[in-house]
Amino acid sequence: MKKNNSPLNRLFMVLVFVFLYAPIFLLIIFSFNAGNSNTVWKGFSLDWYAKLFHNRLIMQSVYTTLLVSLLATVIATFAGTFAAIGFYAMRRKAREPLMTVNSIPMMNADIVTGVSLCLLFVAFFNGWGSFATWFNSLGLFRLPTRLTMGFGTLLIAHITFNIPYVILSVGPKLRQMDKNLVDAAMDLGCTWMQAFWKVILPEIKPGIISGALTAFTMSIDDFVISYFTAGSSASTLAMTIYGMTKKRVTPEINAVSTLLFVTVLVLLAVINIREARQERKRAAELRRR
Repeated sequence: MKKNNSPLNRLFMVLVFVFLYAPIFLLIIFSFNAGNSNTVWKGFSLDWYAKLFHNRLIMQSVYTTLLVSLLATVIATFAGTFAAIGFYAMRRKAREPLMTVNSIPMMNADIVTGVSLCLLFVAFFNGWGSFATWFNSLGLFRLPTRLTMGFGTLLIAHITFNIPYVILSVGPKLRQMDKNLVDAAMDLGCTWMQAFWKVILPEIKPGIISGALTAFTMSIDDFVISYFTAGSSASTLAMTIYGMTKKRVTPEINAVSTLLFVTVLVLLAVINIREARQERKRAAELRRR
């Protein structure tokens, strides 16, 4: 069967890519504009990048974004890896429903996840006020009676939606592993934890790294869930950009958007290159067998 590769199909593919990426390339080009216009080119300049790094509001949001993304990635990778091992140890009938539940946050609309987490935090804080008032009446030590959404709730939200990505990255590596390796290690005198560090971890390390990179990419790129769970005391880079665009899209926004696009693009390239190398390595091992 011949592949349908007519000039019309190629033209349609080109038009699709132009439609998708032309606005981004236009944004990148005008981030190097010497003037402050987004329509008139006045020469090449890096002034807007220099001003960007002196903008206290943007740099604070960059710091918050990186801190939340790194902490969420580390915690979600740790929790997701052990959750994947737990799923792997279950029987198939018990594991399949849980894996379906694990996939729901990834298929669910971000706005539904963001609103539901926001309502959860509000309900918890309301209950916490009554509990703290009762506890403080005991005279042991004082608890804060009022909690608000901020960095802590933002971090919890990012961990929540990152864990499923880690589980789905580590799970296939566990299924590819020979089940007899752990039993052999324990028969030779290893404890379960020693078997984990010396046998399981080296086998699933590519999946852990891929899951961590995916989690970091999703976290640094998130806006909707962060918007509903950050409150008024914390702001990510995406939220700051959104607030700045309400007035006017300045070249500073073009510059920070360009840096964000390049960061996500590099992370996705690293993930895809790692997966391609793993596929080639797996194919080579199968040929040797």
